[in-house]
Amino acid sequence: MIYSVRGKIIHKGTDIAVVECGGVGYACRTTLATLAQIGRTGEEAMLYTYLHVREDSVELFGFATEQELNCFKMLISVSGVGPKAGLAILSDTNPERFALTVATGDYKAFTKTKGVGPKLAQRVVLELKDKISKEQLSSAGAPEVDFEAVTNGSNTSEAISALVVLGYSQTEAASAVAKLDPSLPVEELIRQSLKKMAANL
Repeated sequence: MIYSVRGKIIHKGTDIAVVECGGVGYACRTTLATLAQIGRTGEEAMLYTYLHVREDSVELFGFATEQELNCFKMLISVSGVGPKAGLAILSDTNPERFALTVATGDYKAFTKTKGVGPKLAQRVVLELKDKISKEQLSSAGAPEVDFEAVTNGSNTSEAISALVVLGYSQTEAASAVAKLDPSLPVEELIRQSLKKMAANL
């Protein structure tokens, strides 16, 4: 399994970045957001990667952040969503908005992506929301967090669900959100929680 690649960018296309590591160029399929973040040809970049293996092909996918990689892996776990559709969806959003869309059940936001119809969009929301259900949250069982109190407010529970979509554990998400003002908008709860967790790394 290739966890990441770091090296000089030797080519950028509409959906691909080639990173040279130790004399080998790794072609990574990627999103518009990652292409915008990694800089120009000739500059150094680091991408978190996912190796997708099928009977007829082996492809490497690369992302500028772990959150975007986590969103991609969750997307392709949904029946009917392949890597191409996953990249298309993530090219039209960012990890925070993606997580919020799933947490709030706003499937119509995904239909703005070319090739994603209402049925597929609903399936994405239903299958991913099921993975981060409140039953999972309550079973995480961190003694220092009052989960019932944290999840009583709709804003806080939606923020926690969104953070779980981004790859954080229910315990980490609930701990971060519990320290914030529950009256804040969901987007602000997510943003501030990400800052707090990043500062603790």
